[in-house]
Amino acid sequence: MWQPEREGSDCCSWDGVECDTNNGHVIGLDLSSSCLYGSINSSSSLFRLVHLLRLDLSDNDFNYSKIPHGVGQLSRLTSLNLSSSRFSGQISSQILELSKLVFLDLSSNPLHLHKPNLRNLVVNLTQLKKLHLNEVNISSRVPDVFANLSSLTSLLLENCGLHGEFPTGIFHLSSLQFLSVRNNPDLTGLFPEFHHTSSLKLLALAGTSFSGRLPTSIGNLDSLVELNISSCNFTSGLIPSSLGRLIQLTSLDLSRNSFSGQIPSLSNLKELDTLDLSYNQFIGEIPSWLMNLTRLRRLYLAGNRLEGPIQLSNNSLSLLSSININATTLPTFKALGLNSCNVTVFPDFLQNQDELEVLLLRQNKIHGPIPKWLWNTSKETLAYIDLSHNFLTGFDQNHPVVLPWSRLRILDLSYNMLQGFLPIPPQSQRMN
Repeated sequence: MWQPEREGSDCCSWDGVECDTNNGHVIGLDLSSSCLYGSINSSSSLFRLVHLLRLDLSDNDFNYSKIPHGVGQLSRLTSLNLSSSRFSGQISSQILELSKLVFLDLSSNPLHLHKPNLRNLVVNLTQLKKLHLNEVNISSRVPDVFANLSSLTSLLLENCGLHGEFPTGIFHLSSLQFLSVRNNPDLTGLFPEFHHTSSLKLLALAGTSFSGRLPTSIGNLDSLVELNISSCNFTSGLIPSSLGRLIQLTSLDLSRNSFSGQIPSLSNLKELDTLDLSYNQFIGEIPSWLMNLTRLRRLYLAGNRLEGPIQLSNNSLSLLSSININATTLPTFKALGLNSCNVTVFPDFLQNQDELEVLLLRQNKIHGPIPKWLWNTSKETLAYIDLSHNFLTGFDQNHPVVLPWSRLRILDLSYNMLQGFLPIPPQSQRMN
């Protein structure tokens, strides 16, 4: 633990210590990732640093002890980060006395916020700009008073046991840039009409019970970089074409909802790295504009009623299942999934793939032996192969096959009709 100044030494030169250049007072202490272990006594010299403005104890191991009451003595604190440090129990009411806090992060600890509760915290810490409580057991409604925090820029409340209806006023906080309430399955809500004044860059509602429709005004969120509403209850039809105006987007995840109709043109989203539209009710042809998304690395279209052909840029990653594909138009892949696509033979284009890391041909109708040429496919890169749930009879050779893939970690051949010799793992795996 941090020790008081030793005679003749200047603590301001120590790692993690920040001092006021005018009077020498310690105003910042960063002990993050310092391998600290054990509990902190409230009589610790740490709490005599009454001029402290910033305290970071994140990523340590305080052995499931409680947050010490002594933290309330640091009345000038503007920033407190105790995330991922194995604090446990009820969050100390003394934290509510730190009325000057601008940044508070208690995420990823087995803490609970009941008495005081979330409303008490928001009412007392009115200057907050960033509040991060991911994985803290809150088990309450989201209080309307959040809408009074006009300076709030970041609100992260993932996996907190939130329930009830989410206040729409929070969406209209003009300074708010990052909003995530993922993985709160009992949290309900509807999207409001969005304004051009919004600063939102991250909007993540995945794993909640938000429902209704995507308003056309979502196209007004022109600063948005990531939109994730996966696994919600959106059931109201079409995706608005205004999504195509969000040209800053790098990640768009609308998967596992009930959107329907044709996929609107997103050809202007040139920054997209990830596009996940899987497990909805989209129909029609796989859009040809996908080939224009040159930065696309991950594309998921599984579980829809789409039809090929599909054309993609050479750097794209694709995991496509439950769709019909003309495989001859596919590029060089790193990950390729053709699960449940009624494939009856190993696609010939696989012979020209030398960068595959993942190959998924699960639950198709491929009959007969595994062809010899497959052993020459992506020898240096393949790590995961799933050929299960087909009608494969064996290997197109009369002797045991030594698998050629040096990085192979998983080979799934279950639920086939295999006979004869079992394959031999690659030499690197046998040595491990």
